[in-house]
Amino acid sequence: MPAPTTTPASPLHTWWSQSPPTAGAAVMATGILSVALHQAGYETLSRIALALACAAWLALAGGFTARLLRDRARWLKEAATPAALTAIAATAVLGTRFATLGWQPLAKALLALAALLWPGLLIAVVRRLHPRMPGAVFLSCVATQGLAVLAATLAATESTAWLAHAALVLFWLGLVLYVMALTRFDLRQVTRGAGDHWVAGGALAISALAGSKLMSADSASLYLWNEDDTDVLRTVTVALLVLDLAWYAVLLLAEIGRPRLRYDVRRWATVFPMGMTAAAVLAVATAVDVPWLKTPGEALLWIAVAAWLAVAAGAVLSYTEVTSTERR
Repeated sequence: MPAPTTTPASPLHTWWSQSPPTAGAAVMATGILSVALHQAGYETLSRIALALACAAWLALAGGFTARLLRDRARWLKEAATPAALTAIAATAVLGTRFATLGWQPLAKALLALAALLWPGLLIAVVRRLHPRMPGAVFLSCVATQGLAVLAATLAATESTAWLAHAALVLFWLGLVLYVMALTRFDLRQVTRGAGDHWVAGGALAISALAGSKLMSADSASLYLWNEDDTDVLRTVTVALLVLDLAWYAVLLLAEIGRPRLRYDVRRWATVFPMGMTAAAVLAVATAVDVPWLKTPGEALLWIAVAAWLAVAAGAVLSYTEVTSTERR
């Protein structure tokens, strides 16, 4: 009998299947740009970014599920790496944007999904932390603070106190995880990293965003925090933003001093902290009532948009190279 024929995979499928879990940072980067563009009042651009983020999230979710069902050994191996936590962070970022659109049922569903994935993946990753790790080690903080941001956003829109209190617990836990990650981060990555070293600053940015969301969630009907609680939140949030901006300056100077222009999928993990810093500055400006912060926040937003376009162009060129190779 003749051997059964198989249909070759498309170049796009081959390229995507070979991408590491870090590709989830593309969803995070695009999703947070949608959030920041909404904050700055560019609603049309925000919705375009949201549509792109949703398409990428669906593709990643499909790949995540396919590997779980067809290649469990590979799935288990990847699930123990910090990059696997991009699945949680990306889901939380999309949920946050949907919450601001008023699509609460969808936002709640994404919160439930992210919360379901969070314990197992986080424990698997934390158990395998070791010295001199790349910037992806900070994703334990990012994923946790992503849940805090989404929970606090929903708490404000739904007037649900328990969600705000859960977000507060996640907020403090995220800071503990940041310290743990910092002790294991290889500082040489600042000048040698392929892109994910920027998450060292991005984790602080999403922590500042979580703090600002917790402050904004308070209201006369909920009365979540007393005056002392609010003062602590304000002080910690502002301190986190200052530290994030310091990291941003250091990382940017390192990029200028030692350019790394070759495309790498981990460059999406550079765009995400840039967009997250812009979103954090804009959110903190509102939460602590410092209007002048909105101007630098918008400037940082457009820098992040330019970075997104550059990395997207690199991704397209990478796909083109794969397609050319497949056709030979």
